[in-house]
Amino acid sequence: MKLSARNVLKGKVTSVVRGATTAHVKMDIGGAIVTASITNEAATDLKLKKGDKAYAIIKASDVIIGK
Repeated sequence: MKLSARNVLKGKVTSVVRGATTAHVKMDIGGAIVTASITNEAATDLKLKKGDKAYAIIKASDVIIGK
């Protein structure tokens, strides 16, 4: 698979919490936790579960920091 995104981070799924329509997927990326909000359908299609090896693929034009 080829991607236009340049930020591809390999990690391990630490949790998948499903809501009414969305799943929050937490991944450990070298000690940092990244959280993705994806559809329940996508989580089901990917068969995501705790312990899975996966990739966090980040494609963004802006990074916003607040304090």
